[in-house]
Amino acid sequence: MPETPANPAPDALAPGAPPPAPQLGGPEKIAQMIFLGPNGIRAGWRLLIWILLVAFFGVIISVSIHKIPALAQYQQQPVKGQQEIMTPGSLIVGEGGIVLALFLSVLVMSFIERKSFKDYGLPAQGAFGKRFWQGIAFGFASVSLLMAAIGALGGFSLGTLALTQSEIVKYGLLYGAGFLLVGFFEEFTFRGYLQATLGSGIGFWPAAVILAILFGAAHGGNGGEKSFGLIMAGLYGLFAAFTLSRTGNLWFAIGDHAAWDWGETYFYSTADSGALAKGHLLNSSFHGPNWLTGGTVGPEGSYLVFAVVALTFVAVHFLFPAKKSEAA
Repeated sequence: MPETPANPAPDALAPGAPPPAPQLGGPEKIAQMIFLGPNGIRAGWRLLIWILLVAFFGVIISVSIHKIPALAQYQQQPVKGQQEIMTPGSLIVGEGGIVLALFLSVLVMSFIERKSFKDYGLPAQGAFGKRFWQGIAFGFASVSLLMAAIGALGGFSLGTLALTQSEIVKYGLLYGAGFLLVGFFEEFTFRGYLQATLGSGIGFWPAAVILAILFGAAHGGNGGEKSFGLIMAGLYGLFAAFTLSRTGNLWFAIGDHAAWDWGETYFYSTADSGALAKGHLLNSSFHGPNWLTGGTVGPEGSYLVFAVVALTFVAVHFLFPAKKSEAA
């Protein structure tokens, strides 16, 4: 009987058996260690590719908008003193362009990473469904609680209607669409792709904390924004990440974010992160110190917002109990 060789040649391997993994050495092994990890391309490189894609698509879309006079005119946002004046057109065109760049960038990354939008927290199933409308109700109730608390302490008055009946419907719908785009952009960016990708490298909550800090800092470019408002924006970022961990997707957070901004800016007619709105519902007014009213920041800069956000954490904790595996 002939002896079986200890190391059979490749053509002697069993049919269907995978070929042996190539043994990399030298520069190839170093390159693999730098660029590849257990999940494929390392998280840092994927983030860099995504940022470059967002910048690429963003420039193309921005240039395209400026080539269309009507859109370019809508995108212009007037300034009154230190505060920007938001218009429905500037909100929809500006945020719409950013959302388009974001979705195209994530679409490209989904092909590279062989994932779906569900992996980034935005499943098609449930889109604008129960969780979204729960978020809408929750966000409007939260901002209403804040405004009621400020009003109870003598810091806010609703005033009279600032719009005609036809304008109420028109501006209400337009700002609803605009703030829905804001919710999509900010949540799908910070709690969507960035959270999923950075979290795959360092863990969910470390990523959530880092992104909450960045989210707060990103609001520093808003005219009239103050340091306390930035801190509260960062705290909201943690809250949105908490809703993601409890609901499993971003639909609740998107609805909550859109409803809070719509209620604050259009319905209660106050400044939103330092920006005022043209076409707001009421001739409302603030009275009293900035710690109560928020000053130029708007109610997000009121010290009372800390208590309201704390209550939202508690409410979500009981509305969406942690799964057994998560609680263990």
